[in-house]
Amino acid sequence: MPLSNRVRRWLHGRDLAVWFDPAYRLPLPEGHSGFEPRRADYASWFLRETHAVGRRNLRTPARASYADLSRVHTPELLDSLGRPGKLAEIFAVDVSDVRVDELMSTLRLVCGATMEAARELLRPSPRKLGRTALNLLGGFHHAGRNFAGGFCAVNDVAIAIAAVRSDGFNGRIAVLDLDAHPPDGTADCLREIPEVWLGSLSGSDFGPLPGHFVDETVLPEGCGDAEYLLALDALLARMPPAELCFVLAGGDVLAGDPLGKLGLTLAGARQRDLHVAAALLHVPSVWLPAGGYSKDAWRVLAGTGLALAVRSREEIPRGYDPLGARFGSIARSLQWADLSARETSADDIAVDLGLRPRTPLLLGFYSAEGIEHALHRYGVLDQLHRLGFGPFRVTLTGGDGLGEKLQISGRDEAGAEHLLLETLLEKRRVAGAEVLYVHWLTLRNPHAQFSASRPRLPGQEVPGLGLAREASELFSRMAVRLGLAGVAYRPANYHTAYQGRFALRFVDPARQGRFEALIRDLTEVPLVEATAAVAAGRVQLDGAPYAWEADEMVLWLEPHVEDTEAITAERERVRFSLSS
Repeated sequence: MPLSNRVRRWLHGRDLAVWFDPAYRLPLPEGHSGFEPRRADYASWFLRETHAVGRRNLRTPARASYADLSRVHTPELLDSLGRPGKLAEIFAVDVSDVRVDELMSTLRLVCGATMEAARELLRPSPRKLGRTALNLLGGFHHAGRNFAGGFCAVNDVAIAIAAVRSDGFNGRIAVLDLDAHPPDGTADCLREIPEVWLGSLSGSDFGPLPGHFVDETVLPEGCGDAEYLLALDALLARMPPAELCFVLAGGDVLAGDPLGKLGLTLAGARQRDLHVAAALLHVPSVWLPAGGYSKDAWRVLAGTGLALAVRSREEIPRGYDPLGARFGSIARSLQWADLSARETSADDIAVDLGLRPRTPLLLGFYSAEGIEHALHRYGVLDQLHRLGFGPFRVTLTGGDGLGEKLQISGRDEAGAEHLLLETLLEKRRVAGAEVLYVHWLTLRNPHAQFSASRPRLPGQEVPGLGLAREASELFSRMAVRLGLAGVAYRPANYHTAYQGRFALRFVDPARQGRFEALIRDLTEVPLVEATAAVAAGRVQLDGAPYAWEADEMVLWLEPHVEDTEAITAERERVRFSLSS
């Protein structure tokens, strides 16, 4: 795939500009309303790793100014965006989760990228075909001139259109909105701008959109690939000739998206993008991901990049894990000297003579300095900094006979130091193999608060940091470097086992079977409610009260033989139910 993508990029993608910044990861709780805050990261990493885009394709955005934003939005709306409560309302999070400066910095970066992408495409070029840009975040189409909502605080497309108009561009502009929801904010922003056409294909009806320039099609709920593509081709046939186009290639069109109502497959979403790209072959176009709230939304965005860069229909491998691939690449670049501080013979003599203390090492290898360096390389400290913490301190101590303790603390903006991460680790034999054993892990955001939208889970003192996936990958990288067979722990609660259900397995086959049956029988119950019900003893196993079984689970780093017959037999034998 990489070699063929290099060739395809030479043929098709030389003029694709991809706009991205690591700060595109929104500084908000992981999983709010299903939104994956790493979506742009995942797509960027995949496109680079598979050579669909190269270094020369990449662009780094600059933040749009408030003067740029004010060409579209009223002073009243822009003033309100300085208040945490307003942003919390727009992004459906608790007010304690909002850091205004960091969040607005991300949004202004996105607006700057959409604006500069349009300007770059309009500059004179010897190419006869239309050039293309992809901004890996943006398409905030629910923000109007004086209103905001639906995860859209400002409207980057309208801001970009106002910018090129102010530059003197008077050609016709088309906005092709293929998000699963209608562009109510965009229609409001553009209704007084001349020579603009707005075409929309969605699965929800918000009522008539303002403006004589709107061509809106509302598809039936659950609309699949074939019916969708027919409606798309009809919309493209009605689209007037344009000299600049913005395409919102929404990821919420997938079947099963928690907020969208359409039923496309990943292949159908790719076909959508290829159809549009072919129709806009001679038109400069800026593409944006808009919404997407399922676990596969990043695949839609990466697929848009493949469609634009290399005209590819190839499926992204189902087993591909972008975070694991990224961390694996970084791990291979880190040498043992970057992570450890092993004593030389001269050091050992100095320690024995009492001339200097021995450097503490976690698991006999990692120094405190090495751990901090690794967390920097993996981007963990950058994210903690965006949450309002730093500088950081790494502490290594004994664990009172249970293992070795790692603590990471950080200072907040008031100068107070807070414990952010604590884990107790050791090497231990499980199921006949030596593994990295995690006695416990706590990730703590002391500035966040529990709320109705972010309830306290069993075992939590304060809300988490949204870095559980990173922590899991870091443990895997440690196990690989130490030559261990896997990572093991005992999940104290249902939700911790549930979150690791795809990668970790209970050692006991019967226990794995009961766990799979529990997931099956509680599938209609939200995870927070299911966790609370299990902890409170309101779940019954074959009619008898069920107590959570905190048995050992392992993430095996190499293929591991399972007793699938025993797992299946136990899963089919038992039934769980929820008592009132």
